[in-house]
Amino acid sequence: MQATAARPRFLARILLPALTVLLLAGAPPAPVFGAEPDWSTYNALLQQYVSARTVNGTAIHFVNYGGLRSDPRWPAVVRSVETHAVTGLSPAQKLAFYINAYNILAINMIVQNYPVSTINALNQGSLTVWKRPAGNIGGRSLSLDDIEHSIIRPMGDARIHFAVVCASLSCPDLRREAYTASRLNAQLDDQARRFLSNPGKGLRVEGSVVHVTKLFEWFAEDFTRAAGSAEAFVRRYVTDLPAGAQFRTDIPYLWNLNGA
Repeated sequence: MQATAARPRFLARILLPALTVLLLAGAPPAPVFGAEPDWSTYNALLQQYVSARTVNGTAIHFVNYGGLRSDPRWPAVVRSVETHAVTGLSPAQKLAFYINAYNILAINMIVQNYPVSTINALNQGSLTVWKRPAGNIGGRSLSLDDIEHSIIRPMGDARIHFAVVCASLSCPDLRREAYTASRLNAQLDDQARRFLSNPGKGLRVEGSVVHVTKLFEWFAEDFTRAAGSAEAFVRRYVTDLPAGAQFRTDIPYLWNLNGA
């Protein structure tokens, strides 16, 4: 009886590891995602050429485009975006990459045409700067509109509207670091809070009236999808607004260059 009882235990010790190997062999492989670019040079340039400043009474991150234009490291940053393999990126890697790509190519538009007083000066007749070719990524010629409206916005995170920077005073501030997949959620939340705490271009309360950026009018669909309404989205980040406040998307949007 003892030998008979021991046999199943013996077989189990042999068969269970073998069965485990077979099950693992038949399981779908864990996804292998691509790599993000090395943003160290871009980060160094942001630290050197982007600084806090007040312009016309509004706090902004002021971009030294002239300095970037003369810095030999800048073309390498643009090349790093245009030559990076974009296939196989995880959703977070993809979103972080294309936010950085948009901002870098928008900066490059200014750098290549410096000096200009507004990015809209780069319109070519009926062809706006937003639809002009801005760079080649993944073998495709892309405009800023292509990146924002065909790649970034369809990913479904309304907070991107506080991260993509159109080189203008009323745009969100250019963050002084690259976006990365591992920190993206915290970075986007921080951008939203910072922008909505800026009374000059994000949100200003006057009595029972809440004045907000035009972004909530232009991209109302995105904010409604994210939170049910633009107002509900705002209240996620600004919790002390008056109950029953009237929201107005009437803070003037200034297209003056966010730097010099």
